Amino acid sequence: MTEFLSLREAVQKYVKPGISLAMEGFTHLIPHAAGLEIIRQKIRHLSLIRMTTDIVYDQMIGMGCADKLMFSWGGNPGVGSLHRLRDVAEHDYPHHIEINEHAHAAMANAYVAGASNMPCAIFKGYRDTSYPEVNPNIRFIQCPFTGETLTVVPAIKPDLAIIHAQRADKQGNIWMRGIIGIQKEAILAARQSIVTVEEIVDQVDEKQGGIVIPRWVVNAVCCVPKGAFPSYTEGYYNRSNDFYVRWDEISRDRQRFLDWMDKFVLSTNDFSEFMFKLEKQGYV
Repeated sequence: MTEFLSLREAVQKYVKPGISLAMEGFTHLIPHAAGLEIIRQKIRHLSLIRMTTDIVYDQMIGMGCADKLMFSWGGNPGVGSLHRLRDVAEHDYPHHIEINEHAHAAMANAYVAGASNMPCAIFKGYRDTSYPEVNPNIRFIQCPFTGETLTVVPAIKPDLAIIHAQRADKQGNIWMRGIIGIQKEAILAARQSIVTVEEIVDQVDEKQGGIVIPRWVVNAVCCVPKGAFPSYTEGYYNRSNDFYVRWDEISRDRQRFLDWMDKFVLSTNDFSEFMFKLEKQGYV
């Protein structure tokens, strides 16, 4: 049965120290509110998984939530580096984390393998590249039918996946529209899942277009309006390009980053209070 919980309750129940956690969303529908709640609850020792590591994981890494990171791209989209990710990679600040780097194709295939309950993903890629030199989980096999060399990586099967979507219905079915990344596969691959949504409606179905994720793979639904900010939710609000630019300044210096997180995240009770404070300070 899908539970309808506050985000605080869902994070407290499902996000435990030491778990592997995938928080997916591509440009659009990034689960920022959930990331901030994990920081607010000071949950540590997470193995973070995300194809496009951006601001949400920069914040979590900078606040010491992660012991491991699996990713295939890292940056502040359209702006430059992620300074907290860079600081941990170059200086082990705030502490050392283990980094498992992949290419997009490998992670996408690994999620599909996890969603299919397969132990590994087999695809074409990585040949004549240096990736195998830095990632020992990249292996090669010979196809028994053609003799062709193929690439093998372990399936991604997170303990928990968190995504953001437009709507859930009262049974817990999820509806998404717009630019979609690997969210559906991440939910299907994970042992448990949390979905934050803009609103809860009477019913969602395929006739509305978009993608429907069925309730039987969703453990908890949390209604969190603007929960993807500063990314965007199609049909609800636009991407805050200004915030991405300002994040470069905020995150560049360790102390300024910590002070900002304390003021806007640790000193607020929930995401709605965080957004109110941002608006009051001219960030929105």
